[in-house]
Amino acid sequence: MPRDAAKTTGNPSAGGAEGFRPGERQPASTDLALQEEMLDPPAPSPWVSAFRSLLRDRAAVCAAAVLMIIIGASVLAPAYARFVAGVDPFSSNLEGEILLNGESVPVLQPSTEGLGLGVIPIGPTWQVNGYFLGADEQGRDVMARLLYGGRATLLIGGLATALTLTLAAAIGITAGFFGGWIDQVLSRILDILWAFPIYLLAISLSIVLLTARIEIGPFVIDSGSLVIPIAIIGIIYVPYVARPIRGQVLALRRSEFVMAAIGLGVPSHRILLRDILPNVVTTLIVFVPLMMALNISTETALSFLSLGVQSPGASWGTIIRDGQSLLYSRPWVSTAPGLVIIVTIVALNILGDGVRDAFDSRSKLRP
Repeated sequence: MPRDAAKTTGNPSAGGAEGFRPGERQPASTDLALQEEMLDPPAPSPWVSAFRSLLRDRAAVCAAAVLMIIIGASVLAPAYARFVAGVDPFSSNLEGEILLNGESVPVLQPSTEGLGLGVIPIGPTWQVNGYFLGADEQGRDVMARLLYGGRATLLIGGLATALTLTLAAAIGITAGFFGGWIDQVLSRILDILWAFPIYLLAISLSIVLLTARIEIGPFVIDSGSLVIPIAIIGIIYVPYVARPIRGQVLALRRSEFVMAAIGLGVPSHRILLRDILPNVVTTLIVFVPLMMALNISTETALSFLSLGVQSPGASWGTIIRDGQSLLYSRPWVSTAPGLVIIVTIVALNILGDGVRDAFDSRSKLRP
């Protein structure tokens, strides 16, 4: 074919602006254009997809915001007590006075009920700068103690949750992966803990441990230490998390990618860290808010029974106990921490539902 004809027809085998010779490398701009057309945008990772799904859940986001407000207020408890209310929430103030509506009013006022004997603490002033929720029988600011109580309750609940999930993950993964006599021993230990009613076991352990000074080598744990309720609450819930983890690991142990790794001679610790643990982490994340709610309610119950946080320390349970005798005359002493407990646990359960729907793929298959 003549050269001019090749140019006019745009034959790819000929040179020119419209075609390329066979084997000739196309310009870089053409390569990039073809790649952009052929390649789809990369799909987000499962973690990114889960977090995006969680952020789209308005109820879960609102619950998380409520929890952040409660946690933030509890963290700022020392600042409120010192710079705003100007009180010491752990010391009695039997003869203290407060400026209310321009008048000096005693914190403990003469009782006007019955025969008029004894004294009654001042009720809510609704003033941020002092005794916003009134005082208790010792003349202590209920609002300041409520914030300090949140610090103790949330700290115990959070650390107990971390302890529960750590022990449950270690036991469940070990029992499910290795099986044999290791699985039998660990499963029987879980069965023993499972056999005891939760609160009966917690109360029994608290009575024994709170009356003794524990010495473990160089470490000494006093009877009033927060380590004791954290350890008790963290241990009693281990079977409720370890059993689902064990069942999940048993299924993973029989999966193709784990069997292939075992067949290739990959060490067990590498299989546990690279194949088993990443698949269990999402389950542990789902358990975090749910276990946190259970641990907070358990700590509150133990402190109400004087088996948790010890006086003069404050937790939401101890404040409810302190206001038990004032339930009719000054109901806010017990009602305020009770309402905060309800709001916190409801928010944790709503957040837990959102986390489960976002991170647990099996929940999406449920009707």
